[in-house]
Amino acid sequence: MIIVTGAMGFIGSGFVSYLNQLGHQDIIVVDDFYQWKKEKNLVGKRVYEWIHRDLFIAYFEKVASQVDVIFHLGARTDTISEDVEIFEKLNLQYSKDIWSVCARHDIPLIYASSAATYGDGQFGFKDDEDTITKLNPLNEYAKSKHAFDIWALEQKNSPPQWYGLKFFNVYGPNEGHKGRMASVVFHGWNQIRESGQLKLFKSHRPDFKDGRQLRDFIYVKDIHEMLWTIYSKKPTSGIYNAGTGISRTFEDLGKTSFDALSIPVNIEYIDMPSDLREKYQYNTLADMTKWNKANLTLPGTTLEAGVKNYIQQYLNPSRLL
Repeated sequence: MIIVTGAMGFIGSGFVSYLNQLGHQDIIVVDDFYQWKKEKNLVGKRVYEWIHRDLFIAYFEKVASQVDVIFHLGARTDTISEDVEIFEKLNLQYSKDIWSVCARHDIPLIYASSAATYGDGQFGFKDDEDTITKLNPLNEYAKSKHAFDIWALEQKNSPPQWYGLKFFNVYGPNEGHKGRMASVVFHGWNQIRESGQLKLFKSHRPDFKDGRQLRDFIYVKDIHEMLWTIYSKKPTSGIYNAGTGISRTFEDLGKTSFDALSIPVNIEYIDMPSDLREKYQYNTLADMTKWNKANLTLPGTTLEAGVKNYIQQYLNPSRLL
């Protein structure tokens, strides 16, 4: 059996679809099923069992002998929240509990880390485990992810294979429930549909022009493929970047969105909210050297192809993945 935590979420729900497409239906899905704002993300998915997040660890112990692998994709992902206690509980301790069960029962573990752990990028974006302690995350969400990465590397008792994937800027179907945390593609589509205009943040640094802030944007379907690839190929355990290895500007993303809708480009630059300015990453770029040296396949959907597919096949017809 396969376990997917965060199965109603953005990445998790699409990954369940991906597993179904591969022929897997023996899937245990885990999430907070008391919050039904995301329930439509699992409509039509073929799974074996639904387990509430709060009941899962005890359940996991009971069925561990039947589990082939766990993809731990559930987390509190609000980058604005400063609720340290909830991040400690859901992102750090919960992950430690899952790790412990996997280690005792020899179950491979693939979990979601984040490129937010790199902070402002002063130490680069290389998934080098020897220098990971130098990183300085900028928000409580990123700090909790970083803390678990470090804890995992320190453990003597580990799962037989384990991989922490540092997801970069993921966009794609099934993210509508994320609100403010949804991708610029999603918010941009809504803005363009309503007003014919896209609003992007101005730069508040002299070395970046408005709209020229850079991100390693990666389509969620590529993330699904990377999750399965690293499990299937079983390289050396550790921390791996999950990005494209290419940085693109928000201006590029905006123009691509207008092109996908066949609408003239109309971008307005607005001031960044004050609560974001000190925690904002101006440039992210995944160093994919480690991934490539492990002979892992890098999917490589271009920004243009990913945005076009997302808008035309999912947002415009209001479909889910």
